[in-house]
Amino acid sequence: MMSSLNSITDLRSVGFGQSVPEQSLWLLHWFANAVDINMNGDISLPFGPNSGDYGSHHYGNYEEVLGQPPRGYQYYSLGNIHRQGSLRLPQHVIQSEDENGNRARIIIRVWEPNDGRQTSQIIDRVYITQHYETSEHRGTAYDPEHIYEITTNLLRAISKFSINNDNINLLMSLRDHFRSSANDSHNKRYCAARKIDSAQCALRQQPRKL
Repeated sequence: MMSSLNSITDLRSVGFGQSVPEQSLWLLHWFANAVDINMNGDISLPFGPNSGDYGSHHYGNYEEVLGQPPRGYQYYSLGNIHRQGSLRLPQHVIQSEDENGNRARIIIRVWEPNDGRQTSQIIDRVYITQHYETSEHRGTAYDPEHIYEITTNLLRAISKFSINNDNINLLMSLRDHFRSSANDSHNKRYCAARKIDSAQCALRQQPRKL
């Protein structure tokens, strides 16, 4: 069953830099600040998701990692740095994706009425996922073991972490916060399962290099 991430606490449990590539965090932070969320929790996208902007394109769900969309809805994928339209992802997102194999993606489910009156794209589902690693020889398929639904509550929370071109360190601190929390949680579970006392358990955990 797919996990739903509703809070920063939920996000910490995922384990960025371990089972989930770190670039997923950079991409999610960008997305949270790119969309508009109104008081009712409706999410609107200020660009056409089939335009190639921000690495966007239609997603056919051929792997069936998601359910079939209802009538009038379509899935779109965002974050492919090799498919850039006139609007490009921020440089720190592109650099992270390039260094880590261009694997992280955001999938959105968009309502597309045919009345011609809609000026923005209304999103009712947001997912973060990733392609398999190249070494797994699975082509461009998404890994169904690493797909998470993202709620509007989490989007609002993560958007509050500010960043600009002169201060990438703020987002790096956020990444390290998630990473260290995930490491602590994994370490405690490991020690508890093996009945290792707290002093010896603390010695197991070595600082990770950035």
